[in-house]
Amino acid sequence: MSVDTQDCPECEPGAPAWVVTFADLMSLLMCFFVLLLAFSEMDVLKFKQVAGSMSQAFGVQKKIKATEIPKGTSVVAQEFSPGKPTPTVLNVVQQMTVDDSKKNLEFTDSDSRNDSRKGMLNEVAEQAKKLNQELLKEVREGLLEIVTFNDQVVVRIRERGSFPSGGAKIHGSFVPVLNKISTALKKVDGHIIVAGHTDNVPIATSQFPSNWVLSAARAATVVHYMTKNGGVPPNRLQIRAHADMLPLAPNDSRSNRAKNRRVEIIVANEEQRRKVNVQVKAAAKQGAS
Repeated sequence: MSVDTQDCPECEPGAPAWVVTFADLMSLLMCFFVLLLAFSEMDVLKFKQVAGSMSQAFGVQKKIKATEIPKGTSVVAQEFSPGKPTPTVLNVVQQMTVDDSKKNLEFTDSDSRNDSRKGMLNEVAEQAKKLNQELLKEVREGLLEIVTFNDQVVVRIRERGSFPSGGAKIHGSFVPVLNKISTALKKVDGHIIVAGHTDNVPIATSQFPSNWVLSAARAATVVHYMTKNGGVPPNRLQIRAHADMLPLAPNDSRSNRAKNRRVEIIVANEEQRRKVNVQVKAAAKQGAS
């Protein structure tokens, strides 16, 4: 089959006329946007803010950094709460949740923690000031020492004038001092820990076979007197024995060993008291099981 080319109109040589106008328009637009980009200033922070708002607006999952390690719901459970960890490309552990009110995903401002810490330290300093005013005479005589350590107030009873060497019976001359200590402790809040300390000189008598027994006996004697005669509520008191495990100074001289022989009355805050009670209850439950 043959085609007759004589009936086809001849095409004009070259591109159509509108192509030149279109090319000019595209060139002008490209130059315009290049100039805009050249004159603009990139604000990285603002760009990140805009990108973040857009990601939340369109439902992209946001990430909240946790300040604490996720805690398991039980010893056996291998999953965290509130959600199950899912595999990720990177070697990280993440949790997903649709509820932003979950406690495990909340974070606290460092400023609020600092304010709470400052308030607690101010409270401790105020307690130390009250005790120092009540026991000023005994502190000046060197029978007592009042110091602050972190969130605790420590009243140190020196062995001199309080207990006989190697004994746990209170000297009669020290009884008025214990009365003043009991009165002062009733005026401040907090949990009271009475801890006994000794030097590293070994003791082996029928009554005190070791420094552990001696330190515990001295702490128990102080607690017994404060509850029986000083009027301090028994539920505020706790006994600890440290023997020679926590010396204030090296046991290399007579004066240093005298510093280490002491009974410390520690006034702790209510938070520490709750922790101690929880530990005691947990130990009792474990022993019962």
